[in-house]
Amino acid sequence: MEESFLLAIGSVILVSLISFVGVLVISVKERSLKKPLLYLVGFSAGALLGDAFIHLLPEAVEAGFSAEISLYILSGIIASFAVEKIVRWRHCHVPISKSHPHPFAYMNLFGDTVHNFIDGLIIGASYLASIPAGIATTIAVVFHEIPQEIGDFSVLLHGGFTKKKAVALNFIVALTAVLGAAVALFFGSLTGGSITFLVSFAAGGFVYIAAADLIPELHKKISVKSSILEIIVITTGIFVMYGLLFLK
Repeated sequence: MEESFLLAIGSVILVSLISFVGVLVISVKERSLKKPLLYLVGFSAGALLGDAFIHLLPEAVEAGFSAEISLYILSGIIASFAVEKIVRWRHCHVPISKSHPHPFAYMNLFGDTVHNFIDGLIIGASYLASIPAGIATTIAVVFHEIPQEIGDFSVLLHGGFTKKKAVALNFIVALTAVLGAAVALFFGSLTGGSITFLVSFAAGGFVYIAAADLIPELHKKISVKSSILEIIVITTGIFVMYGLLFLK
């Protein structure tokens, strides 16, 4: 049990460190980042939708789809809407700037917090089952997080955060995976219903953030070329999430 605990905590710390993948683009000049950033936002939207529909929802409905699960998903959407309202009420009177980023950047942080918590929960629960299962799950999550974190970092930059603040916030949010693992390890008796709720809730939040916050940003450019590229990057994000199914 002690070995599983140490491996699980080490695994989620490793997953959290992947948030620093955003450092790879820090050396790029800000002017050069503007154009690709929008496409990375599209990739992130596709990745969120892919994660929700390809990974989270199939897991939530393993025991059967029900009206209860639909309510869990809708609660994630409503909660995300409520959080965004609060963020907008607080920031609606100020222009978007480095000190007052766009609300969708905060929404992305909220969604990523839930996402990382569930990643930690799943990793911790896998180690409770067996060490090989925990290692396999960690590898899958690592491959899942690399494109996700690149997209999240890009969303924060596009939303108005400075590069240093985006890296710091991404890492702090990533650490919620440690909390998720701790919950799974210390409360291994968590009912399946609790996990189903969390997974469904996260899926609803991801759908809201992608559809209500990120995709509308892509409508700001209406040229045929940019529109085609945006469709391609969204689709790529979805297919990357699909491809991760084969790593499990």
